[in-house]
Amino acid sequence: MMNEPATATVPPPRRWSHQPGTNTSGLFGDASNFDDRFVPEYHRISEIVAALRVLGLKVVLTSGTFDILHEGHSMYLEAARAFGNFLIVGVDSDAKVRRRKGVWRPAVPEAERLRMVTHQRGVGLVTLKPADEPRWSLIKAVHPDVLVTTEDTYKPDEISELEAKYCGRVQVLERMATVSTSARLRLLQLDLARHMSERIAEQLPDLPPAVLEGLLDELGEPS
Repeated sequence: MMNEPATATVPPPRRWSHQPGTNTSGLFGDASNFDDRFVPEYHRISEIVAALRVLGLKVVLTSGTFDILHEGHSMYLEAARAFGNFLIVGVDSDAKVRRRKGVWRPAVPEAERLRMVTHQRGVGLVTLKPADEPRWSLIKAVHPDVLVTTEDTYKPDEISELEAKYCGRVQVLERMATVSTSARLRLLQLDLARHMSERIAEQLPDLPPAVLEGLLDELGEPS
């Protein structure tokens, strides 16, 4: 049985104390500033959101896996940021991703995915979404002015409930990637299997096709 990859340790964040418009570190700086932007505690996020609203800022929330970051992710985050002044991004933990997509995912561990998201222009704050957190925990902590999501994430009745109780409105965006991360991984796996099949056939020309197919099946396939 394949061993699940160990979860990387993410360093704790520093407190934020910088004002909008400064070109330094902190939540409003131009750099990625991961130590400031990564906030693991939801109660602390609630406090930061309250301070942002005192400043008159409109808060946007979105979430996702952001595995093998590509153009579609960047376009999606840029579009989400346009709906307000400050964008909060929830990143699915490794355990949460494996539960939904299988043991082959994520391809990139959570610590790196968190850091990569902070490098995206317009991202104000990131947090990690645990596998076993109660339903809509981050949404309830943020109470965003706008919750940005993709198609098929929420049913119509769920959107109505979210808008009635936990956020100003739900904005549904189309997926912006021409090829998904899962599709990219499948293409890589299929290309690897084809290459291995050719090499094995060269080395063992008398190997029955059924045995060869069985060997390749043991490699598994990313979900």
